[in-house]
Amino acid sequence: MNAELCARAFSRAIDDYHQHDDVDHAENNPYPDGSPEALLYHKCWIDTVQWHLEDLARDPAASAETMADLKRRIDRSNQRRTDTVEQIDDRFLEQFRGIEPKQEARLNSETPAWLIDRLSILFLKIYHMREQTERADVDEAHRQTCRQKLEVLLEQERDLKRCLDELIEDIQAGRRYMKVYRQMKMYNDASLNPVLYASRANQTR
Repeated sequence: MNAELCARAFSRAIDDYHQHDDVDHAENNPYPDGSPEALLYHKCWIDTVQWHLEDLARDPAASAETMADLKRRIDRSNQRRTDTVEQIDDRFLEQFRGIEPKQEARLNSETPAWLIDRLSILFLKIYHMREQTERADVDEAHRQTCRQKLEVLLEQERDLKRCLDELIEDIQAGRRYMKVYRQMKMYNDASLNPVLYASRANQTR
């Protein structure tokens, strides 16, 4: 995996989603099962659907029932997102297996997969900010402000892609090393979330 591979898979996922622009539309991953591209596409598809779920959750006209359903969907999506990031890190751990860090190697607090997670979200910001620069129902001042923001986002994209490639190269060369701490999401765990385990206990009484 590298930054350009991520960029191609993320752009494809975002473009494919917006062919239908429907949070309930099924993912149709175009890449071979088990390939790095398929995993990256899946990651960005999750992020893209969640982006639009977050938009729906901010609808002031939404009913309380709809809001509760969206909140639960977003929670489930966050768990899938985390699980997929960890799958990407597993690939990196396999890739770097056998590499002995140099004595002076430094630990990197962010793994390659969590940097990829940031890049996926950044691609979504760029897509939607570019949309704002093309709107016909706003004034030129709005479009100009969004063009300026888009330039910043594009600079961030260049920097983040460089950081990802440099991190991968440094780990490969033993100049830096990574450690994976599995994310311990407590809110989705019925044994750790006090509301969930209290509810379960009440049901058994």
